Amino acid sequence: MADQATFQSDVEEFLPQLYSAALRMTRNPHDAEDVLQEALLKAYRGYHTFTAGTNLKAWMYRILTNTFINKYRKKSRRPTEVELGDYEDLYLFNRLGQSGATGGAERSAESEALDGIVDTDVKAAVEALPDNFKIPVLLADVEGFSYKEIAEIMDVPIGTVMSRLHRGRKALQKALWDFAEERGITGRPA
Repeated sequence: MADQATFQSDVEEFLPQLYSAALRMTRNPHDAEDVLQEALLKAYRGYHTFTAGTNLKAWMYRILTNTFINKYRKKSRRPTEVELGDYEDLYLFNRLGQSGATGGAERSAESEALDGIVDTDVKAAVEALPDNFKIPVLLADVEGFSYKEIAEIMDVPIGTVMSRLHRGRKALQKALWDFAEERGITGRPA
């Protein structure tokens, strides 16, 4: 059992990552602050149930994710735009942003098509995902959690995580392909 007196020092190192995750989930700085604050309060109140020596980061992400789902999932989406620079850490975006990585060799058609997709397209594609696909994609590809950790955070079986992650990534792939086709960079008419 963990001591609530050590809560602040134990959790402090994760605050920037937790805020970034909350921002990606809510797409709004004020809502991200609210969901993080509520999650921290829940974590503080329940800190005595945390088992020292286990994964505190995953425990905190589980509380944050559940708080988001409970508080914001039922809200209708607001048509607002928010600067989400943290998406630049997204693995897929990093892959898309690589140019000239072939060292002068002939580039594949896929590489050339991906070069025409900009970061705003990737952000829009991620934001358009339903929450049950977006959250696993963000936890895996941005935060770097394993399937097992994501299953613990989301309180679902690993098979569900794998399925949602696969379907989320496929939806991202299709959305990015559609963006590429719209710009005429796939070789197919729009």
